[in-house]
Amino acid sequence: MTDNYIQLNKDDRLKLEIVTEDGKSTGEYLVFDLEDIELPLRLQEMLEEHKKNRQWIRNQEIIINKREDVKGKKLMSKNEEDMIKSLNEFFNKEIEIYNKFLGENGVQKLLNGRPMGWTRLLEIDEIIEKYIMPKLEISRDNIKDKIKSIYGNVKVANEDVLKEDEE
Repeated sequence: MTDNYIQLNKDDRLKLEIVTEDGKSTGEYLVFDLEDIELPLRLQEMLEEHKKNRQWIRNQEIIINKREDVKGKKLMSKNEEDMIKSLNEFFNKEIEIYNKFLGENGVQKLLNGRPMGWTRLLEIDEIIEKYIMPKLEISRDNIKDKIKSIYGNVKVANEDVLKEDEE
């Protein structure tokens, strides 16, 4: 046996297979490196940007509803057309926001070819809360334990960074 190789340690990744409603694999996975210390920060950033985007769509709705409505170019009124355009922009931004946390095409993997909408957004929130958040909490505790085991019983600087956003 030669010593001409390096054996890597087992990585601490959470790999979630995506299956359809009837239990068939889509062949897609969401993968999270639980040792990535920036993962909780990306989650926090996602939640903050999601909140801002929801406020933006509420403001758009208020602005559109305050305007006098006129006949649109086709079947809908101008305000209805503008609201649909705003919703489309909102959902595209949501996909971008969530993918920062879920990974490249994470939302598209979860949608499995379905268009984005309010109920699908709620499904994604439920998936994050039910399947990912508990693992992040365990990972956060493991990271703190590893730091303490390596550096003794010192207080971890800015421990709040390792905590999830409570909102």
